[in-house]
Amino acid sequence: MSFSFVIREGFSSLGRAKLPAAITVTISFFALVLLGLFSTVSLSFFDVIQELRNRVEVEVFLGDSISESQAIDTAGQIKVIKGVKEAVYVSKDDAAQTFTRDFGEDIVKILGSNPLPRSIRLKFLPDYATPESIERIVPQIRKIAPDTDIRYNQSFLGQIEKNARLFTLLTGGIGILISLATIVLIGYTIKLAMFSRKEKIRTMRLVGATAWLIGTPYVIEGALQGLLSGALAAGAIYLLFDQLLIRYEPGIYQVLQPSAMLIYPSTVLLGLVLGILGSALSVGKYLRAASKR
Repeated sequence: MSFSFVIREGFSSLGRAKLPAAITVTISFFALVLLGLFSTVSLSFFDVIQELRNRVEVEVFLGDSISESQAIDTAGQIKVIKGVKEAVYVSKDDAAQTFTRDFGEDIVKILGSNPLPRSIRLKFLPDYATPESIERIVPQIRKIAPDTDIRYNQSFLGQIEKNARLFTLLTGGIGILISLATIVLIGYTIKLAMFSRKEKIRTMRLVGATAWLIGTPYVIEGALQGLLSGALAAGAIYLLFDQLLIRYEPGIYQVLQPSAMLIYPSTVLLGLVLGILGSALSVGKYLRAASKR
């Protein structure tokens, strides 16, 4: 009986305070749309960062004192170092073919010989394609092959990590602010709803109703507001991406679409969670204050 009363009250409360609920849902809708857009761009940005990390290469140039068999064996030893994804041996002939493919000229015909050095081209797992990780791997490579010249674009790697950290702080800060604002807004609406029904709440307390029985309908009301806001926001984001963006900016759509597929359900769930948090905090604060009076 108590459970059915709680559910009925939760749903009917939303209809009693239509204007405050409508205002809350509308403002929360815009907040969640903004949060969803930021989240989509953030996830896509990190996908790009991961792709750049996958393309990071280190060239280990081998000295002339190393034989062909030793060079191949060295590549095999380097490949087992933790974090190394690929270790491909590049012979002088392979280097000449790469030069011809990139520049359209045969270096042997131009110079009469092949001056290009042999090398081992390394690629790393994404989590290890950072300046700090590569700095730890380089000494291990030198132990395996002392007579080598190791080169990589350290400044490029540093710039990738710097931009990733800056973007994480920026989007994370904005996301937290929007989420807190949504929690406060929903909580304030629930507080107004409880204040408008303070006489009913006082009567329920006098007849022995528990805090759970009094407060849960308002938590359900806040959850419904958050759920409705999240569902509307997810629908709006879908229209923006899968209806407008795909028509006018298909290139950007291709980049953002994989992340957007995760954002649609996440926005609905986030709206529900924020609604529950906002209403639960407000209900708890109101009931504690009421018990002291």
